[in-house]
Parts: sequence; structure tokens; C-alpha cells
Amino acid sequence: MLHRISRQSLQMGLACVTCLALFAGCAAPGGATAPTPVAMTDDDHQAATEQVETLPVLTPVTLAAGEKLRVVATTNIVGDVVRQVGGDAIELVQLLPPGTDPHSYQARPDDLRALNQAHVVFVNGLHLEEAMAPVLESLDSGAPVIAVNIGVTPLELQEEHADDAADDHHHEGADPHTWMDVRNVEQWVANIAAVLSALDPAHATAYAANATAYTAELTALHEEIATTLASVPAAQRKLVTDHDNLGYLAHAYGLTIVGAVIPSLSTMAAPSAQELAALQQQITQEGVKAILVGNTVNPAVAQQIARDTGAVVTSIYTDSLSGADGPAATYLEMMRYNLAQIVAALTAK
Repeated sequence: MLHRISRQSLQMGLACVTCLALFAGCAAPGGATAPTPVAMTDDDHQAATEQVETLPVLTPVTLAAGEKLRVVATTNIVGDVVRQVGGDAIELVQLLPPGTDPHSYQARPDDLRALNQAHVVFVNGLHLEEAMAPVLESLDSGAPVIAVNIGVTPLELQEEHADDAADDHHHEGADPHTWMDVRNVEQWVANIAAVLSALDPAHATAYAANATAYTAELTALHEEIATTLASVPAAQRKLVTDHDNLGYLAHAYGLTIVGAVIPSLSTMAAPSAQELAALQQQITQEGVKAILVGNTVNPAVAQQIARDTGAVVTSIYTDSLSGADGPAATYLEMMRYNLAQIVAALTAK
């Protein structure tokens, strides 16, 4: 069953499709009710319009004896969550290796081969794969392309950046970094389990069990992050980011983002001299201690700002996991590593 994805549908988080009512009544794995999308309203951000996308009705794939469902995930964060749900029942390929910025993706021959052999492709769906759009538009496999963020209500940010006209990877509106609120990843899990079970009903019980177990881990992680950050005095929960990628984290866990080195959702933009001067002044006025820089971003500009203001540059993982031998090899490890780094930076004397 072919579900084409166009550049426009990538930008809108996939077009509206028929609800997966034929599969478990749109219930979450294990028969439980699917997690309610989190309404992300905030005085500092305009809430996006309610999501109307739902999962498509999918036809089971005919698999030969011993053949596994072939699954492709675009980013390694999406890939890790898919792996937790699919387990040994799927053959998973993730397109972006550790440390790769999704905004600067360039397809390799192996990527094209995997995509054209896939039974299903999981994407973020909220602009993050704009650099991948030409590849995803040209798929010959007929594989459905599914946005894991279906059912998640995104934050909508207004970008005001002088160089946006020259930014080929400019995001408009919806913030794609939904995984920074753990509750959104719980919705990912429900979506992934539903899709895998619809395509491969022979392993539906395993997918449901995996999803239930992983959701319990996510719930515990959410509570851990919320409790730990709540212990930091509110006046100290101020930070600056490398670009606009921590809105969900701030909203969900009570942080205040004073500004961004690159005032854009895309790492491909560049700040103006006026913007940098204004940010430095704001850091000094607000007493910001931490400038958080993601592992896929060049820290040079942030380091210069830190030297000028006395703030400290702290490295975290945002758009990519680490390698298997690193501190953020899985989504759970990434979020716990980031939590430790952020708390240490905010509470430093």
C-alpha cells in the first residue's frame, strides 16, 4: 500500500489520513488507551493548531519464512525508540549515524538501497527531514512513510532571523524537537507499536509487550527529570541554547530559555552581529550561567559568548545520540546524561 510523502507533507507532519480504527480501535499497545497528546501551550510560545493527523490503515506485509519486517528510521533517536518496540522481530536501518546533524543530511548509496527495500519508514515528520525530502519523495518501494509525531501537539515558534532568506533548511512554525519532553516519546511508542503490529500481526504480542515495558521506563524517566529539575531554585533555571531546540524541555520541566546563539530552529542559519550583542547583554542582565551546545553543533560562537559574559558552555546531546561506547547511546541514556549536565551547569558556584 503506497503512502507517498511530499515536501509539503513533510513540512506539515504528514497529510491527514484515515484513522487506524480497524487496528485495536486506535488503542495503545496491550489494549491500554493511547497516551493523550500533551497540550503544549505557554506564554512564551504560540501553541500549534491541534493535530488532526492519525495513523493510516495499513495492510499486513507478506513475509517469507524467516524473513523479518524491514524498517528504516531517519534519525538515530527515532531509530532507538523503534528498536525498543520492534526488538528482534524487525530488521532496522537508521539513516543518520551518531553525531550527524539531520539538517545537513546527504543520502548515501546504502541509504537509498535500504529505503527502497523497506516495508515501512519512520520519520520525525515536523520539518526535521527537510534535507531528506528529495530522497523520501523518490521512493520506489511503496513503503508507507510514518511520522512518529502523529498525535503529538507541537510547539510553534516564530523565527525572526535576518539571514533566513538564505537558509535552505529554514523551519516554519512547528518545532520538531518533540523528544525533549519524554511524554511525547510515549506517544511515539504507541504509534510505532500500532504500525508494526498492523504490518506484522504475527509479532503483535511481542510489539505490545515491548511497548508496555518501554513506556514504563519512559514514565519513570519523565518523573526523574521533573523531580530533579524542580529541586533547582527557579531563579537558577535560566539557560541559553545553541539554537531553538529545547523548547519542549523548558516547557515540560520548568526551565527558562533566555535566548539562543542561533535564533532559529535550524543549525544551518547564522546569527547577526546585532543578535549576538543583544544575547550577550541579556545573558549578563539575567545572570545566565549555562550555554547549552548540542553534540552536532560547532561550539565556537557559543565559546566566544561565554568568554565575553562569564557563562559556561555545557555540551549535551540534542539532535543525535552518541556512539555505542558514548554516554548517550540510547534515548534514555541521552536524557539522563543531559539532565546531569544541565543540573551541574545551573547549580555551579
